[in-house]
Amino acid sequence: MTKKKNEVWEWTKALIIAVLLAAIIRYFFFAPIVVDGLSMMPTLHDKDRMIVNKIGYTVGEPKRFDIIVFHAPEGKDYIKRVIGLPGDRVEYKNDILYVNGKAYKEPYLEQYKREVMDGPLTESFTLKDFINRDTVPDNELFVMGDNRRNSRDSRAIGTVPMEKVLGKTNLVYWPIEDFRSVAYKKN
Repeated sequence: MTKKKNEVWEWTKALIIAVLLAAIIRYFFFAPIVVDGLSMMPTLHDKDRMIVNKIGYTVGEPKRFDIIVFHAPEGKDYIKRVIGLPGDRVEYKNDILYVNGKAYKEPYLEQYKREVMDGPLTESFTLKDFINRDTVPDNELFVMGDNRRNSRDSRAIGTVPMEKVLGKTNLVYWPIEDFRSVAYKKN
């Protein structure tokens, strides 16, 4: 009888430890997120399931074109692409991104740019048009959705403070047939 009680206790301890480890990993390191809406099309689709790396920015800094998850003002979590880093001057002219005066290619937008027939995909603007400043403030990011005509991003909600950023995401794991990395690769 004592042997059976010990075995039950060992299984119970193992189960408790497993649940605690899973909770710690999810809360501090990685978490699943579901894409809600079309603002990151064509890169991400509505209902794609992804993994958020919560520790990446505790060790490193965000990079231009990372896809991040952050707490938005509406109390929801948004998924957007980092366009401007602290201190950057960001502007669009003739559907081309300029950061600090340098033109950047955005290969993730090429499909949409080819499909648009009634004007530019991204309307021309400067940061001053949206945040009343010439540069992205310290410890903040300027983010945009890839579906530029249908995205609630820094053009509407302002820059994103780093303390609101949950982490970086670049792995779609569901639906399984769409398993892929969406990490930006420099040309």
